[in-house]
Amino acid sequence: MEYVQERVATLHDFREDARDAAAAPPAPVDRAAVVVPMTEREYEGLAAERVLAELEALAPARVVVPLRASPERVGDVRAWLEGFDLPLEVVWCDGPRLGELLADEGVNGERGKGRDVWLALGRALEEEYVVLHDADTTSYSRAYVRRLLFPLAHGFDFSKGYYARVEDGKLYGRLFRLFYAPLVRALRDAHADPLLAYLDSFRYALAGEFATTSEVAASLRVQRGWGLEVGTLADAFRAVGFEGSAQVDLGSYAHDHRAVSGPTGLSDMSRSVGAALLRAVEERGVEPDYATLPDRYREAAGSFLRAYAADAAFNGFEYDLEDERAQVHTYADAVGPPGEDTRLPPWRDAPVDRDEAFDAAAEDLTAAAEGGVSTDSDA
Repeated sequence: MEYVQERVATLHDFREDARDAAAAPPAPVDRAAVVVPMTEREYEGLAAERVLAELEALAPARVVVPLRASPERVGDVRAWLEGFDLPLEVVWCDGPRLGELLADEGVNGERGKGRDVWLALGRALEEEYVVLHDADTTSYSRAYVRRLLFPLAHGFDFSKGYYARVEDGKLYGRLFRLFYAPLVRALRDAHADPLLAYLDSFRYALAGEFATTSEVAASLRVQRGWGLEVGTLADAFRAVGFEGSAQVDLGSYAHDHRAVSGPTGLSDMSRSVGAALLRAVEERGVEPDYATLPDRYREAAGSFLRAYAADAAFNGFEYDLEDERAQVHTYADAVGPPGEDTRLPPWRDAPVDRDEAFDAAAEDLTAAAEGGVSTDSDA
């Protein structure tokens, strides 16, 4: 039986009834806001339907859905979302009034999941606890929220989910396995900063599921792009450190899988993840040797490849060593200076008034539902 503790407290699920949602541990669901980012592609999808139906049975204090959708679709998506028996608030992230308000304060910028999450966190702060997870898993269970919240009722301030990315006899989680983990290892080999030990302690650091107190949530400097998870961990370390952090076994989890190349592919994601990671260590005073780091990353990744090949063979899984090695060489291109810092400010220091922002978003949503709004791409 696997019961090893990491540097952060690790909560395993050993119970025989672990797959029974009703058997999840007690947690302060009635004091929590659940943030579920969505785009119009989730509209009436099976995964999102399951997530929302499970949340109905869970009955959290609040559900906040930051929605990225075109003016033509936003009304239909809102009507579908409001059909669920939930204390649900839709925050349309693409409306003109909201965009103008954020632009006036200098925080509009690039749109994407990170900006959406940041907006939703501002509303979720109304509750004592905040939980964040996506709506793209067909294996979703209401137990995930209770498991993530459990540590917060037992002396911890930040909780992150972990699970094995194993489906159909294959190892997934490629960006974590082949890029993040070996890059952190290469950095740890050269630098002794505690942040690197912290980032190396999470079994699935790129998992999108976490829970935290509203106080910690208000301190997060949210990454706009795919570096969201890494940036959140770095800020959690700054806010609560090892002693205030936990990770929780969420059991099985089935996700959509991305191609390596192309828009929103793993190659593009690696650049955002790498930038977030390297910016975080630079803020700690670590000075990576960027001339040698790509080669040191590839060397560390080679050790991981050997281990994963053996693990896959042990389980009788399909494993394409050459394809994984090619991915490592692709990801090595993302190892370099992090570039411009475009993070959004923590809500506790934000120049935007939260009530004004959400009033603007609500007005945009009403106007869109009535067919009287269009977005300005330059806003």
